[in-house]
Amino acid sequence: MHALVFDDVVKRFPDARRNAVDHVSLSIAEGEFVTLVGTSGCGKTTLLKMVNRLYEPDGGRVRLFGEDISTKDAVRLRHGIGYVIQQAGLFPHMTVFENIAVVPRILKWDAARIKKRVEELLTLVRLDPAEFQKRHPSALSGGQQQRVGLARAMAAEPAVMLLDEPFGAIDAINRASLQNELLQIHQKHRRTYLFVTHDVGEAFKLGNRVLIMHQGTVQQFDTPDAIVHKPANDFVRELIASSGAVSAQTHGGDGD
Repeated sequence: MHALVFDDVVKRFPDARRNAVDHVSLSIAEGEFVTLVGTSGCGKTTLLKMVNRLYEPDGGRVRLFGEDISTKDAVRLRHGIGYVIQQAGLFPHMTVFENIAVVPRILKWDAARIKKRVEELLTLVRLDPAEFQKRHPSALSGGQQQRVGLARAMAAEPAVMLLDEPFGAIDAINRASLQNELLQIHQKHRRTYLFVTHDVGEAFKLGNRVLIMHQGTVQQFDTPDAIVHKPANDFVRELIASSGAVSAQTHGGDGD
């Protein structure tokens, strides 16, 4: 089943000289880990933000598990989609526990279920619940904050996770560790992940398919291995050449 379908989607911002997303059509299967990569301003984040209706398309439509998302209540839609951004976006006045519990509380989960879920998620992202759940974000490192941000996005068990350069501000050692942990989490739970990055190596390491964009258009959407061995055009070829060791980092996914 397709988790997401973009059907001739167009987005143009006021006073822009061209479309930010220019007639994009593609399908993403349930359980895929798709990474989006390209030059700055290529449309990858704009495309991502149309999934949870932070941006509305000017043309075409986006379907989530067969439903046109424009027909759904935007707030309710977002409660069912995990969303992680670069700076974690944690509420500074809330504890780690309270941050992770935000959406479950909105959904009126009972206290015992919330407590169990928060402890499960902290354990999953390798933060000891007893040590971390009463801390505030200011008492966490950047990598720890990002782990909490990931846990919060997963709290209500969303079928789709949107990750917008979540590791962009993390140092190289912690970034590699977080990448590996995210892959393990994905392999365990098999949710559908869309992950935006400007780092070509990260895109090829994480994605079972990689969506390469340029000036609002899809240049290639395929498995890392297929892109490396059969780049669709000169832009893709140059993008690969600009990133060392891409072929050594390709994900073991089957790309279906």
